[in-house]
Amino acid sequence: MAEFTLQPLLDLLNERADEAARQLGRLIAAEQDARARLALLCQYREEYAQRFREAQTAGLTLPSLRNYQEFLGKIDVAIQQQNTLVESSAQDTAAGQEHWREEHSRMKAIDTLSLRHQRAEEKKALRREQKQTDEFGLRRKDR
Repeated sequence: MAEFTLQPLLDLLNERADEAARQLGRLIAAEQDARARLALLCQYREEYAQRFREAQTAGLTLPSLRNYQEFLGKIDVAIQQQNTLVESSAQDTAAGQEHWREEHSRMKAIDTLSLRHQRAEEKKALRREQKQTDEFGLRRKDR
């Protein structure tokens, strides 16, 4: 059976597609981590705001009021920054998905050619085998 001449290219494209898949996995994990951190910040902000409301009903001094407000402001800034990070991470993940699709598509195109080559070689082998069988049958008949 003749060797598929594009096998080195197929191997390279397989390797690239695998690397793109690994990179996509890392990007998805980073996005999930960023989203989890955002959720924790939002949860913490809500808990702190609840404490602030409870403290207000109990009565607050002016310095305590400022401290609560400043800290809530800092948490809001952290949430905004984390939102930006989540958006950036989501864009990176989308780009990683597109890269993986492109690499996978290239690999599948050459793989299809490889399968066609393999089928053609198998047909040739079957024809040769059938020809040998026919020749053997003719020789037996002639004897």
